[in-house]
Amino acid sequence: MNEEIEFIIDSAKEAMNAAMEHLVKELRAIRAGKAAPSMLVNVMVDYYGAQTPLSQVANVSTPDPRTISIQPWEKNMLQPIEKAIMIANLGFNPMNNGDVILINVPPLTEERRRDLSKQAKAEAEHAKVGIRNARKDANNEIKKTDIADDLKKDSEALVQKLTDSYVKQIDETFAVKEKEIMTI
Repeated sequence: MNEEIEFIIDSAKEAMNAAMEHLVKELRAIRAGKAAPSMLVNVMVDYYGAQTPLSQVANVSTPDPRTISIQPWEKNMLQPIEKAIMIANLGFNPMNNGDVILINVPPLTEERRRDLSKQAKAEAEHAKVGIRNARKDANNEIKKTDIADDLKKDSEALVQKLTDSYVKQIDETFAVKEKEIMTI
């Protein structure tokens, strides 16, 4: 295989990996019943005028399966953290006891589980679109190369094989997350 084709396939693989990593990150933020620090990964706190991730201004932990504890590095950050959690609209009601912020994670209702499952499926579909776009870009680049037609066909088949393996990974990742969401 020539270097140009190898480069095109490597680029497609990188794009597909990026789509997969993005999916995993997004699914981690979807809660599945148990309290987890990753539920607050998208919360941005106003830290002296700059929007800063919560994990950079406080220690986030889970003392038990139904509670998230947020211990700010600075006491004066309690109010801004509480406000940021409310703004993030995650359905949590933070309680500030003067030292830490506690979030009681309520059990999920059946309807909420279905909504979260739909949200996870939408993220999986979004990742599949990213994979298909990477395939399309790679195939377009292969068509532009100045190589024999049978080598182009072989290269396109290789890209399709790569696409199929990533789509299968996405389906498996979604199935695991859906089971996690729907388990009571």
